[in-house]
Amino acid sequence: MSSSLKKQADWFVSTKEMTKEALRLSFQMNRQYTLSKDQYTATMHDNFMALSLAIRDRIVERWIKTQQGYHKKNVRRVYYLSMEFLIGRLMGNNMYNLGIEAQATDALDELGLDMEKVREEEVDAGLGNGGLGRLAACFLDSMASLGVPAHGYGIRYDYGIFHQKIKEGFQVELPDEWLRSGNPWEFERPENTVNVRFYGQIQEDHDQKGKLKYKWVNTHDVLAVPYDFPVPGYKNDVVNTLRLWSARGTEEFDFDYFKSGDYEHAVYKKILSENISKVLYPSDERSQGKELRLKQEYFFTAASMSDILRRFKSENPDLNDLPKKIVIQLNDTHPTLGIVELMRLLLDEYDFEWQTAWDITTKVFAYTNHTLMPEALECWSIDLFEKLLPRHMQIIYDINAHFLRSVALRYPGDNDRLSRMSIIEEGHSKRIRMAYLAIVGSSFVNGVSKLHSDLLQEKLFKDFYEFYPEKFNNKTNGITQRRWLLKANPRLSSLLKEKLGDSWVMDLYKLEKLNTLKSDKAFRGRWMDIKKQNKEALVRYIKSSMNISLDPESIFDVQVKRIHEYKRQILFAFYIISQYLKLKHNPKEFIYPRTFMIGGKAAPSYHMAKLTIKFINSIADIINQDKTVNDKIRLIFLENYRVSLAEKIFPASDLSEQISTAGTEASGTGNMKFMMNGALTVGTLDGANIEMAQAVGEENIFIFGLKSHEVDALKHKGYHPQAYIDQNPMLKEVFKLIQSGFFSPHDIKLFAPIIHSLTQHDTYLVCADFESYCQTQDQVSRMYLNKDEWAQKSIINVAQSGYFSSDRTIREYSKEIWKIPTF
Repeated sequence: MSSSLKKQADWFVSTKEMTKEALRLSFQMNRQYTLSKDQYTATMHDNFMALSLAIRDRIVERWIKTQQGYHKKNVRRVYYLSMEFLIGRLMGNNMYNLGIEAQATDALDELGLDMEKVREEEVDAGLGNGGLGRLAACFLDSMASLGVPAHGYGIRYDYGIFHQKIKEGFQVELPDEWLRSGNPWEFERPENTVNVRFYGQIQEDHDQKGKLKYKWVNTHDVLAVPYDFPVPGYKNDVVNTLRLWSARGTEEFDFDYFKSGDYEHAVYKKILSENISKVLYPSDERSQGKELRLKQEYFFTAASMSDILRRFKSENPDLNDLPKKIVIQLNDTHPTLGIVELMRLLLDEYDFEWQTAWDITTKVFAYTNHTLMPEALECWSIDLFEKLLPRHMQIIYDINAHFLRSVALRYPGDNDRLSRMSIIEEGHSKRIRMAYLAIVGSSFVNGVSKLHSDLLQEKLFKDFYEFYPEKFNNKTNGITQRRWLLKANPRLSSLLKEKLGDSWVMDLYKLEKLNTLKSDKAFRGRWMDIKKQNKEALVRYIKSSMNISLDPESIFDVQVKRIHEYKRQILFAFYIISQYLKLKHNPKEFIYPRTFMIGGKAAPSYHMAKLTIKFINSIADIINQDKTVNDKIRLIFLENYRVSLAEKIFPASDLSEQISTAGTEASGTGNMKFMMNGALTVGTLDGANIEMAQAVGEENIFIFGLKSHEVDALKHKGYHPQAYIDQNPMLKEVFKLIQSGFFSPHDIKLFAPIIHSLTQHDTYLVCADFESYCQTQDQVSRMYLNKDEWAQKSIINVAQSGYFSSDRTIREYSKEIWKIPTF
């Protein structure tokens, strides 16, 4: 690089210009002086790193100004605590939010580099299992874009959700080494390291005034080292912070062991400490797994509470003012220990009286519930909890005693109610009910869809709703259109900008103007052409990655989500088998070709979910190799489903499968991503499907199956799945085919657990909903024959997706819970 070019580059970089020229020079500077590479020696990954650093430079300038502004104005802040942040790839999102995607692409083009190839070098940050973590990521984007002063807190897992491989049809889990080649988006902040304590004993003493004091001594300490990720808003110069904690040992090694040559024991404590942030959600089948999970939850909440108080005290002298300046949102029960930790800090470190500390704590916290199933509510055994966190156990006993006294005063003599509402579940093995603790310790409790919130109040937390009706509210989930439409679907986004302008990027309700265009035949033609181009792009990806050829003219019928019995991938699989049988027996009755796609990961210890994956792949093996049907139907299991793959799938999908048993899915966000990209939904009246149906009209969504109250009534009456099997010839034949070993010729009994579960229990009513589902799917096929009508319905779905923006959700949180204004 010549001296004149160096001077020019210095000027551009120092001013952080957003032009093509500035980005090109910044890229070259970072590649040469930060990475010590040139155009001849740089790998494609080096080019990715150089561009990331060029983008990051422009974010950092705005980040510093944003944080300075928060500090100087001493603003009220939101702290969003979540065990999961499924942030995926960040380069594209950051470019779009800065408004420099086109300039950066042109800059690389001048250097002979392909932006898509550079972007493919980025590894997904898979720090979550699914919807919970992706929701948290969408919320961070919306908070920054709406100007909400916010900080996210979580764990910097060394290994995120596992990398899924499919071998002989079975899921195999491999480590997700997302940090192996470095991460350009994070900043280590060792100066803000926090000491987190575990185990030990509690010493009681009295101060000079005779007040009882507690000291937590002889603890095993772990260091929580923070790593900060900038979160830029959309073209507003606001950059918030996601702080993730990494565990480090307090000592590198034990020198006595080291001197004696026992090097393994010398580093044992260090390894044990650092296991806390090693892997996302360790298996909890064994006691060690449960203990590590509890350690993770306390580790990040304790570090976060310490950090929150540090920030607060830098601007405010009086901890009594905490509720005026901070609100802490708990994303499910995993961070609930933050309530107890704040109490411990106020009581033991800052000498507050119990009632004053409790009043402050309950005003600071708010709790979001994400499950309707009682078995999914988090509980911890008293024995484990007391061993790991002895002081916190004392405080929970005190919280429960105070709470039950207030319940007893309201309902004198109602001992059954006291037992039902106690935070401590009595029985052979006492447990702490974390959801109850979250409700008691928070000022607000919300569900994540209208149905979910209603069922929380009517069923799951009925006693608590009667006691605290003012606490409960609904905040239907949403997704960020900047990630899931603007970035994921550039072809459709370009059409929307051409016809509507770009105001929808920050106000998704503006898409309602599409309703005036749905009758325009030329517009419908362009709409369907874009869908076809997106399908062809996915076809090329699947061909290159899986060596499978697909027909883009077929209906792309897709179910991608975590593999779980309540999400009913089995129901989808049974329908696919029925279509195979229809083609074999009565091909004239088959209506329209389909490509079925299923993707998702099963928890490593969830046997039935993993068997479901094998079942789907076994069906695919039969169908895809049968030349008499594979020009009409094909089944693909999409390996290693993740955020970056999802961004390819949603724009290309025609039909979205949202088929959970009514009353089991809290909300769902995948349903919204499909809708926002023009796919039509086949689904039950469950979660946010209900609100989607209300938004688009029942004629523009395919609803089937039992409703929530009908599910309850059937189970109460006594559900017998065999009766439904006997009444439906197709369902009966599906079962016979599976039982015969047709899909498992080398092991006839391989899928016996699935058959046994469905014929004996069928907890999620697959058999009861099968006939309605098949009839509705026939409606789908007939509707697709009329491409013009299908296009209108697709347009309506996108036009009515405004309510499902996470911007709307965050505005509701900000106004009704956080009391913070938004842009």
